[in-house]
Amino acid sequence: MKRVDGAKLLEALGDGVKDIRGRLTPDAPMDRVTWFRAGGLAELMFQPHDVDDLTAFLKLVPEDVPLTVVGVGSNLLVRDGGIPGVVIRLSAKGFGDLELVGENRIKAGAICPDKNIAAMALDHGIAGFEFYYGIPGSIGGALRMNAGANGGETKDLVVEVHAIDRRGEKHVLSNADMGYSYRHSSVPAGLIFTHAIFEGQAGDKSEIRERMDSVRRHRETVQPIREKTGGSTFKNPDGHSAWKVIDEAGCRGMMIGGAQMSPMHCNFMINTGQATGYELEYLGETVRSRVLEHSGVLLQWEIRRIGRFLPGYEIKEFLGRATA
Repeated sequence: MKRVDGAKLLEALGDGVKDIRGRLTPDAPMDRVTWFRAGGLAELMFQPHDVDDLTAFLKLVPEDVPLTVVGVGSNLLVRDGGIPGVVIRLSAKGFGDLELVGENRIKAGAICPDKNIAAMALDHGIAGFEFYYGIPGSIGGALRMNAGANGGETKDLVVEVHAIDRRGEKHVLSNADMGYSYRHSSVPAGLIFTHAIFEGQAGDKSEIRERMDSVRRHRETVQPIREKTGGSTFKNPDGHSAWKVIDEAGCRGMMIGGAQMSPMHCNFMINTGQATGYELEYLGETVRSRVLEHSGVLLQWEIRRIGRFLPGYEIKEFLGRATA
């Protein structure tokens, strides 16, 4: 693992960091953060204490310093060369709140696990959140990518989203402002979500519980939930299921080094032991190439890939030609 010099970046931020209450970690190992358990170092990781602490810190960071926000690391592939600049990782203490704020409305912090908001909705007889019970991530990521499953999507529930830009200015966005489409939002990447308000519908608790149980049974039956994985690797193409075109191209169980397309669900990529970020990404690009050759379908990544390649281990994203 190539070491970066986060201490120099921390020093460059100046004396203002003395008033910061959150945790600052130079050269933070990202393989302890991502569910893939792979990847290089973050030059400097900041875990803010609360919204005010995040705001104060952002005012210290120069515009030319790269800024990356990560959540619980469930849908994230970090490259082996690490992440330059500052990585902001929100903590449960300051950004994991859950609160009933009106009839059928729930306020959730950005780092709150998706399944927790589903559980709270059940407790209060609010329908519409059941699909979150099967999504292994946090609310911030769900807001960013319009996470969905089992017929439900984040865009169906969002009332308003609160965010901070890299200058420390606060913003409130409506559902329309989010610019939602399939597994995508058009919100600028520099906005950091802090919390959001969601609205469902009054429902029968027994029916809500049954739908949540159905989501749980489905996950346990067909998904490799006990493996080191990042969830669905590719988006479903129009008119197709990603797993089906992967299977038909002969990629179920395919391995490159320690990375494998799960034999159980071939749209799930797993780290079988000591896979590197390079092996995981190269496997994904190889699958994309084979699927296009077999069926004419060009798969699009659902997993977020960030950071730098190690020298000599660069991978060009597949656009219709071989990628090695």
